[in-house]
This record gives sequence, C-alpha cells and structure tokens, in this order.
Amino acid sequence: QQSGRKYNLFLKRRLRIDKRHQSKDSIFFRDGVRRIDFVLSYVDDLNKEWEKKLERRKEFERNLQKAGLELETEDKKESEDGKIFFVKIHAPWEVLITYAEVLNIKVPIKENDIPPMVENPLDCVLFPFRLPEKVMHPEPDYFTAPFSKDKQELYLINDENTFFSPSMRNRIVNYILTRCPYGTEEGKKKFGIKRLLNNGTYTAAYPLHDCQYWKKASDPNCDSERYTLYMEWARFLRFYKEQPLVLIRKYYGEKIGIYFAWLGFYTEMLFLAAVVGLICFLYGLFTMDENMSSKEICDPAIGGEIIMCPLCDRDCEYWRLNTTCQSSQYSHLFDNVATLFFAIFMGIWVTLFLEFWKRRQARLKYEWDLVDFEEEQQQLQLRPEYEAKCTQKKKNPVTQEMEPYLPLTSQAVRFCISGATVLFWVSLIIASMIAVIVYRLAVYAAFATLMENTQTLQPISGLLTPQLATSVTASCLNFVIIMILNFFYERIAIWITDMEIPRTHMEYENRLTMKMFLFQFVNYYSSCFYVAFFKGKFVGYPGAYTYMFNRWRNEECDPAGCLIELTTQLTIVMAGKQIWGNIQEAIVPWICNWWGRRKARNNPENLYSRWEQDHDLQTFGALGLFYEYLEMVIQFGFITLFVASFPLAPLLALMNNILEIRVDSWKLTTQYRRPVAAKAHSIGVWQEILNGMASLSVVTNAFIVAFTSDMIPRLVYYYAYSENEDSPMSGYINNSLSVFLISDFPERNEPKENPENFVVCRYRDYRYPPDHERKYLHSMQFWHILAAKLAFIIIMEHVVFIVKFFVAWMIPDVPADVKAKIKREKYLTQKILHEYELEKLKERLCQGDKQATEKEFIATEGRMELSRAM
Repeated sequence: QQSGRKYNLFLKRRLRIDKRHQSKDSIFFRDGVRRIDFVLSYVDDLNKEWEKKLERRKEFERNLQKAGLELETEDKKESEDGKIFFVKIHAPWEVLITYAEVLNIKVPIKENDIPPMVENPLDCVLFPFRLPEKVMHPEPDYFTAPFSKDKQELYLINDENTFFSPSMRNRIVNYILTRCPYGTEEGKKKFGIKRLLNNGTYTAAYPLHDCQYWKKASDPNCDSERYTLYMEWARFLRFYKEQPLVLIRKYYGEKIGIYFAWLGFYTEMLFLAAVVGLICFLYGLFTMDENMSSKEICDPAIGGEIIMCPLCDRDCEYWRLNTTCQSSQYSHLFDNVATLFFAIFMGIWVTLFLEFWKRRQARLKYEWDLVDFEEEQQQLQLRPEYEAKCTQKKKNPVTQEMEPYLPLTSQAVRFCISGATVLFWVSLIIASMIAVIVYRLAVYAAFATLMENTQTLQPISGLLTPQLATSVTASCLNFVIIMILNFFYERIAIWITDMEIPRTHMEYENRLTMKMFLFQFVNYYSSCFYVAFFKGKFVGYPGAYTYMFNRWRNEECDPAGCLIELTTQLTIVMAGKQIWGNIQEAIVPWICNWWGRRKARNNPENLYSRWEQDHDLQTFGALGLFYEYLEMVIQFGFITLFVASFPLAPLLALMNNILEIRVDSWKLTTQYRRPVAAKAHSIGVWQEILNGMASLSVVTNAFIVAFTSDMIPRLVYYYAYSENEDSPMSGYINNSLSVFLISDFPERNEPKENPENFVVCRYRDYRYPPDHERKYLHSMQFWHILAAKLAFIIIMEHVVFIVKFFVAWMIPDVPADVKAKIKREKYLTQKILHEYELEKLKERLCQGDKQATEKEFIATEGRMELSRAM
C-alpha cells in the first residue's frame, strides 16, 4: 500500500513537471509576460481562526485588484511541501505610472551630456582594485525629473516592461500593500499587510530575487543582477575590490546602497588610521629596551630591592617590584610619547572622516537623484499602526485634512513609562558593572595569594600579575554580561517604542535609534570608563585604604600604570563583540536556511520554484540596517573614545570591516529574501551620533593621556625633579613610590606574616614619608603633577578643537563640480519641461481660445528667459 502511494505521488509530480514548462527560476506569471513584483504566502490551517483569516484574505485581495494590481495564485498542491499557497502580484503599467507620480519617483528625460571627471593619475596603480565598467556602471547616466502621467512623452520610455526597475516596482507595490484595507473589526477600519502578517493571515510578503545567486537565469529577459552581485561583490576573495554601488542601489534601493557606501568609505579612511596606529605601536616595540622605567623595575639592584606594600589585607604578603618586570615592559608598548601624538592625530582624523563623508554623500545624492529629496513621502506619511490605534482626529494645519492624532495626556503617560523603562535598564547596566567591580575586588586577593604560593605559576608570574589576571577574567565576565543584557534590551526597546506609537516611520526609527544607542553606549563603554577614569584613583594609602561598601578594598593600578589594563579591557570587549557579531550575522542564517532547505534538495528541480526558494530564506526585517549601523557606530566609539590606550584598535577595526563588508553582502545576496527597496539621502540620525562621539573622543583621550597613562608624571619629573643631567629619567620609579612605615599598619591591614622583618614598604602615590611633619599627606609634587594634568587637558582640547573646526571650515560639504552639475541638471530639466509646455501651447493655439493661449504662451516664454538668466 505504501509503495502504491509513492507511485501515485511520483505520477502526480511527473504530471506537474510536464504541466509546467516554466523554468524554476521564472520571475513571471504563467503567461511568461507579466513580471512578478511581489509574493504573498499563507497556510490554510483549519483552526478556529480559519474562517476569519479566509475572509480577511478575500477582502484584501479583492481590494488589491480594485487598486489595479493583478494576482495569480499557486495552489498548495503545487508547492514543495504541499501546504503553502503563494499569491503572485503584478503591477501593470497604469498602476506603476499612477503611484510613480504619488511617490515622486524620478525617471530619465535626457542622457547626461556633462563630460566625466578628469582621469585620476593614480588609476593605473588602482587598476587591480577596480571592477569591470559594465559592473560599476550598468546603465548610462541620465538627467532625471519627477514622473508625471500627463507628460509621458517627455521621458525616455523605450519599453514599458523595463522602464521602471524591479526595485522601483516592488517599492510601489509595497506602498499599496501597506495601505490596502481588509475590512472592519471591532468598529475600526483595518488595513495594511503588516497587520495581516502579525495576525497570521499571511505568513510572508516579499519581492523576488531575479535568479539563483550561483548561476545566471535561463530566461534572457532577466538581468541576473543577483548573480553579478554575488560573483563581483559578495565573495570574500573579492575583498580587495571596490564595491559596485550603482548596481547595489539599483537592486536593493538607495537605503541599503547608502549603508554600503558609508561602510566602504569608513573602511577606506580606517586604512590611514591603522597605518599611523601601527607605526606608533612599532615605535613602542622598538624603544622597549630603552625605557628607563622598565629598566629600573627589572634591575635587581633597584626593582629587586624595592619592597612593595601588600596588595590585599591580611592574606597577601610583601612583594618585590621586579616581579612586575615583564608587564611594565609591555605597558611601554602603549604608554609612550607616540600615544600623545596618536591621540591628537585621531582627533583630527575623525574630523577628516566626517567632513569627507559629507562630500561623498553629496556626490551620491546627485548621482542617485536624491538632491531634492527631503524625506521619502512614504516615510513622512502616517504609520498604519498610528492610524489604526489613534481613533481621535483633528485638522492638519498644512493639508487642511482630518488626521488621526494621539492626545497629549496619552503621549505624556506613554513617554513616562518609556523613560522609566529606559532608566531602569540603564540602572541595571550600572548595577551589573558594580557587580563586576565587586568581583574584581573579591578575586583580587585570591589571585594575589594564589600566585605568591603556587609553584606551577612561577614561570609566568612575571607576565601574569594579579592585576592582569583579575583584569582579563573580569573583562571576559563583563563581555558575557554585555551580551546577555543586549539580548533582552533589544526586545524591550522595540516594545516600548511600539508603545509610544510614533507618528511616522522616521520618528519610529529615530526614537528606537536613540534608545538603543543610549543603552549600548552605557553597556559597552561603562567598564572602559571605569578602568580609564576611576580604577586606582581612589585607593587611599596603607593604613587608610578606601573600601567599597566598607568591605572590599579598592583596586590599585599596576606600578607601571593602569593603561595596560584599559588596553586589555578594550581588546577583549571589542574583539569579542566583532567575533560574536560575525558569527550571528553569517553562521546563524546559514544554518537556518540549510535546515529549512534540507527536504527540498531531494525534489526535482522543476518543483522548487523561485518564490519557494525565496520563501525558505531568512527575512531582512525593517530593522536589518539599524543593527548594522549600530554595530559599526559602537565600533567607531571603541576606536575614537579610547584610542589613546590602544593604537592597534583602528587596525583591528579595519580587518573586521574588510570582513564585515563581504559578510553583509554575502548574507544579503545569498541568505536573505530580497528587501523592499527604500529611499534614503543620508545615514540619518547616525550622522549626529557620530559627530557627538567625535567631540567626546577629544575629551576622553585628553583625560586618558593625563590621568590613566604615566605621560604627565614622567614629563614633570623630567623637567622639574630629575637630578641626573646625563640620564634625566633615572630615579623616576623611586621618585614615584612613597614610603610607608610597616609599624603604622592597623590590625585590619597588616599582613599575617613578615618573615624577612621588613621595616618599610612602598606604594604608588606622591605622599610625604613617615618621618615628615606632614606624614602621609600629599606632597607638593602631587599638586604639581595635578596642575600639569589639568593644564595638559585644557591645552590639548583647545588645540584639537581649533584644528577640527578649521579643517571643517576649510572643507566644503558639497564639491564644486557637484554643485555645477546640480545647477546644470536643474537648468536643462526646466528647459526641457518649458519647451514641452510651449509645444503644447502651440497645439492649443491652433485649436482653442486664441487670446488666452497667447497670453499663456508669452508668460511661458518669459519664464524660460528668466530661467536662462538665473
């Protein structure tokens, strides 16, 4: 019986194969002429909601047809799993031209006659990095104008089927889908595909990819742009090639195109920062042996004779300074004169990056027809969710039409709940950071005791100090907590933003962006701020240590400084985030798609259609780009806010971004359904966030150089306290350590054992010795160093800010040649439109009211003359 069923199923499938002559990659209706612009899918499950869903679908599809769209349904028997119905949607010419005018879509009117830019003399050098011309510029450049139904003969319409690109077509269809009604429920008018997806009426809604990514489509009418993008852009072996931005924009739309343009430009600019950072690191490496501080610490006659006070109360022993020899040598890699130079350089680099990006963005706005684009009408129009939830209406003062609105009292309550939720989660991050600090304080004593008493750790004890061991484990723990909090907060942020009911799509994105960024900023950077600006600053001194919660003694910095610990913290969090992010972005979607397609691979090719293949891919949601921007902006913070502590950060970011571009392009091209095309003329609110971080980075780096590194104390010693003219820095270590009389230890702090009967121990601070009349108070050198630190911060900030503002003033936001091209295009567009109007008026002169038409003719000619004069 079972074999009989298999035979019947085989015959059934053979009949289906014979019946369907279309290629499995077909992107057309069964007639092979009408293009599929969008696909809806649903499962006809017989549950209690079945009748309601059926009624919604019938009403929705009926209204789509009333709007002029053409539908074709694939029965579930035709699907690969025998469960899913597919509704294919085609937008005919009349619908396209109607909504092209509504959406203000610009279309070609004349081929661009402005000569191309003069060839770059470096083109021969850059040739290996170039892509073929047909990939970089698949179409000629045109002058464009907003589409108007009444002026169709103006436009270069060679073929109605290809005049609007597939991305334009799916954008128009999506516009209709998001506003199409499907009935009235509970006295409210319901509409929009998003609601139907949320309530399970449809399971998916997506435009089609034009072919499989690994081979061209067999249909000659298909451009196989997905295949071209995969071969020339989405493979890692092409990492050194430029990006085909025009083709990306054509296939995915301007919003995704501008993201990849920004990411590519950011990566190019990182190359300069990475090279300078590497040079600064190599300077530290090559001068390591010349560092007098490390020499003195490692010298048995100096560092070996200096007895340091215990690192914790009671259980820790006295220790010799030369046990930190290797860690002090490694700290010189990042704490040297080059650090100061690199901090100033990065302050200027950030300004150059942001200013040159404005110029690049202005060029893209011209090339992609976004000059007059303020915000896409679809973005400015009310969100369907806003219209559905706001039952009260009032007159719009601009349009004079009745619009739904949210009462002020309701807005206030929602904002209060939202603000309280954000404040609670930020407090939770701070609480988790305090917990990590408590962990550091609690295990510090354990590490110190373990490393002193364990013989197996002796070979690495010089490198792995208690401070470093505590810092590494605490950084790893902090990274795990960051990831856990991120996981939960992402969902909370979306929920509270939905609860606020933002009016427009732009408002929604901006509010969500600010919430997520505020959280991520505190989450990722709080631990770095602690190590940079608080650790080791409030320790007290032997006999009068400060305690957290009156229990745990505050941490001390390594005798060579806290900078090496900040470097460790930064490296672990930054590198861990980048590795985890790439795993999430690449491996997780691949596994999900592999699992979803495992059955389909056993079926005949003809049975696995293009819409089914795309249905089995992952969804690139409305917030897909949001997470990409957020990831890069957080990385931008790491390489700017704390770069003085880690000159190799830009190099790590550069290597990550080279991989990131290919991972993002690979997953978008191979693992995700084709996103709905959307317009964007800039990177939006992220530009303001980057500007804010650029200004903050000047302040943080000035404070890091002044308070976290040993740069200023060394300079003060060099110029004011050194007594050796031949070797000005000799004696610095002895000078930077104060003396404490062991007999002055209170019982709480005194070590249990003192086998060598030490009389005094040393600690890192500038205080008077026990035989001074101002015993253990801060010495005059401490106040000199503090004054020098504050003076350095003021001078560095002013110098960098002045240079930043001067550079920003010197570099115009819009290149001169782009300004000229914009004026030329506007002039020619007006001229063509006026000539068209004149022709129409001449025709009317021959037909109708001669006197009135003559006046209109004279006015139009006058307007043309005025336009020429302008």
